[in-house]
Amino acid sequence: MSNKKKQNGTANKKGFFATLGSWFKRMFFGASKELADSDKFSVENIDSPSKMAVKSFFRRKLAVVALIILVGLFLFVFLGPVFIPMDINYTDANLANLPPNYTMLKVPSDLDGKVKNINGFADFTVGVSTDNTLYIWGSTYDALSDVEYSDFPEEIKEGNVLYAAAGLDHIIAITTDGKIVGWGKNYQCQFGYKANEADPYIQMPEEFITGTIDPAKVGQLVCGYQCTALVYDGKLYVWGNPSGMLNIKDLMTYSFPEEGAEAPKAVKKVAISNYYALALLEDGTLTTGGQTFTLNRQSGYSNMAEGNKISNLQPHLREKTVVDITATKNCFAILCDDGELLIQGANQYGEYDVPALSDGEKYVSLSGGTNHFVAVTDQNKAYAWGHNDGGQAEVFGAEGTIAYTGSKQTYIVNENGEVTEKVGFKGYIMGTDKSGRDVFKRIIYGGRMTMTVGAVAVVVSTIIAIIVGCLSGYFGGWVDMLLMRVTEIFSAIPFLPFAMMLSYVIQKNPIGETARIIIIMIILGLLSWTGLARMIRAQILAEREKEFVIAAQAMGVKENRIAFKHILPNVISVILVSVTLDFAGCMLTESSLSYLGFGVQQPAPTWGNMLNGANNSLVIQNYWWQWVFPALFLSIATISINIIGDTLRDVLDPKSSQEK
Repeated sequence: MSNKKKQNGTANKKGFFATLGSWFKRMFFGASKELADSDKFSVENIDSPSKMAVKSFFRRKLAVVALIILVGLFLFVFLGPVFIPMDINYTDANLANLPPNYTMLKVPSDLDGKVKNINGFADFTVGVSTDNTLYIWGSTYDALSDVEYSDFPEEIKEGNVLYAAAGLDHIIAITTDGKIVGWGKNYQCQFGYKANEADPYIQMPEEFITGTIDPAKVGQLVCGYQCTALVYDGKLYVWGNPSGMLNIKDLMTYSFPEEGAEAPKAVKKVAISNYYALALLEDGTLTTGGQTFTLNRQSGYSNMAEGNKISNLQPHLREKTVVDITATKNCFAILCDDGELLIQGANQYGEYDVPALSDGEKYVSLSGGTNHFVAVTDQNKAYAWGHNDGGQAEVFGAEGTIAYTGSKQTYIVNENGEVTEKVGFKGYIMGTDKSGRDVFKRIIYGGRMTMTVGAVAVVVSTIIAIIVGCLSGYFGGWVDMLLMRVTEIFSAIPFLPFAMMLSYVIQKNPIGETARIIIIMIILGLLSWTGLARMIRAQILAEREKEFVIAAQAMGVKENRIAFKHILPNVISVILVSVTLDFAGCMLTESSLSYLGFGVQQPAPTWGNMLNGANNSLVIQNYWWQWVFPALFLSIATISINIIGDTLRDVLDPKSSQEK
């Protein structure tokens, strides 16, 4: 007896190690789908049908790849917002329609170590070195107008540029021989002549176009939103689009008054926002040409009740000397000689949150990006504050003597012209849309919305289908007749037009965005259950005639328990496959509604309404990234779900004798 036990034990051990070796081989070297007869019998004896289905599923490489992709997409869209926050209401017209680019923070290596100036307003930045060479980096190509800003005019040569400034869509440079050179877009008279006299734009002065200037008299060159300002010989020259600088004519009138008027004070510096320009005079006072300021002091800085408009200057500022000014898109920063820093404008992104300094330290110079400020103290330390979506305000005491800014970049430079620290936005992996919003972030949040809408709609439709199908198939008779007629009524409704109509009615009612999205989910669920209900009914009709049902009835089991606890689990494979396929269908339906403008509305993103935003021939031809990426993600998600659903249908079908 003992020998027999030993032999059995040895056989079991061999069986265990043989099985382990077989799994090891399958894991790392692959295996044939054909099994030996002994293996087939052992699988049948050990594995349940569900385990067999799982094994069969994972033998299909395409299905496994689709499952990995789908799980990755779910993690991407549902965990992404945890690590990549997004303000859905944020827009930036200065960075609209930007192509995929990741070089917006990259300072050319030849410029680092000899920086004389860095300047940027939108999606590209220019720099001038101490040896008078011009550099440009960032997104330098405009697809719509076919303008490449890095193609310098022939007047721009290595070693002959003293000053350069970048605007929204143009660049102005002053050469060592006194020529003012502009390139980029000029349709709103950013440089050069206007197209015709009827244009409302302010033309560049004739002497700047045809002649030369004395570079030694140049005080400052700055470009803004389709406009340019030059401080030359104590006078302020401005030209371009008056809509980008509403007080452009007032400033020109101030610098060049009518004959007999009081002589203007010399201009030292100018700061340009998206709407106004503010000039700092040599005597430390400010002017906007024909308007003045109202500043409400609060702990060393101000707020402004009138948005971007400028009104009366309070007496306390007239008693001070202003030493520096700068501007963001919607704010001005004003630095007084005693270190007091005043902020005037809209407090959208913490522009009023000026960093507090230690005792004895005060600010001495300023710089401003699109929505953030940077200031340097008398101890050569830099501090930044304001909008920080790209990390541009992450400067807290960095060593440096001067700070420069791009649109969303901060560069700290020491006395040797070396960039000691650079922080900010490197670029957009998938570009921006027409409102300057990050397509990559919107795909993450839009995918979460699209998949959530699809999932909730599937849950709603599946619950209705299970209830209707089970009751109709099990009870039959008048119950079946009634429920199937209701099903036919719902299936006769034209799905997409009816969903559009209901969505339109919802849009016209004063309800919140969240409630409207929930209603859209329910509508999709209420209109997409009929096919699954019929399928479940057919399966229940076949199952209810089997012996286990008769046995349950003979034992006195309640009817609803027989239908939902005994019969339903036997048709769960059909439901699972249908739900998987319907999930992709609901995602496509939501995207179709959003694409047509009847689904989730902007600014809340979905893949569908992102495609709707790109539904324009100009966008399709010139801004491919705005529709390619949302369409790609939607296609990958739906194709992966359909592959998984088809594979589940094959492996869960007991009549299937071969794997496809």
